[in-house]
Amino acid sequence: MVDHLANTEINSQRIAAVENCFGASGQPLALPGRVLLGEGILTKECRKKPKPRIFFLFNDILVYGSIVINKRKYNSQHIIPLEDVTLETLPDTLQMKNRWMIKTSKKSFVVSAASLTERKEWISHLEECIRHLLTKTGRQPCTEHAAPWIPDKATDICMRCTQTKFSTLTRRHHCRKCGFVVCADCSRQRFLMPRLSPKPLRVCNLCYRQLLAEKKKEAEADRRQTEPIRAAVQGYEPSSGDDSDKSDDEKAEQWPADTEFYTSEVSWSSFHS
Repeated sequence: MVDHLANTEINSQRIAAVENCFGASGQPLALPGRVLLGEGILTKECRKKPKPRIFFLFNDILVYGSIVINKRKYNSQHIIPLEDVTLETLPDTLQMKNRWMIKTSKKSFVVSAASLTERKEWISHLEECIRHLLTKTGRQPCTEHAAPWIPDKATDICMRCTQTKFSTLTRRHHCRKCGFVVCADCSRQRFLMPRLSPKPLRVCNLCYRQLLAEKKKEAEADRRQTEPIRAAVQGYEPSSGDDSDKSDDEKAEQWPADTEFYTSEVSWSSFHS
């Protein structure tokens, strides 16, 4: 189906319509070989409360955004390469049914569908696209995923010290490593995690100690690897930069040889066939 739709006018029109709905706030989506396979509204579990989001499934990316006017205007566009996606089906809760998690190396989050059939259809199409891309590129499935943020309403106390109660004056924070809801005293540290951001991010005290220990372990491993090299060059005097009277052959002889909550009642737009 992807090959059949790739160069058709209807596919170009569909993609152009999506670009138009995002307007100037969105990135261009039309690329050679890119096909829009399906779209629909899912409930995304956000930090404050669940919110409906529009999702578009292409053969190589997943795009979602906030709904301003359905079918007419969207904003806050997010683009996720499907090669980076792993899916995990989740059990229902009293507040949220037909749930699953979309996990990537930079961000992971929970969504829910309006029905079990809708969830099966989304997951089936996503997994098929992911398999096709991984086969095409020869890449292995992603194994490192960002932790999903636990919603604010999931707890009234800090999930680390279990002492601090949250209130209007006592803010909730999220550890970028584990996703726990923590107080300010339990998350004063920052740590650089290049996979998530070029800037140091807020982490809880426990994750900070674990990250420091991992960094120290990596540094120790690097040191052990470089020790034989340092030992090999030990004893050689640094060059003075002056020319020598010795011939090039004589110089050469001196040198060695040798990196969950909620129910959705929003409508469903089926996959394109």
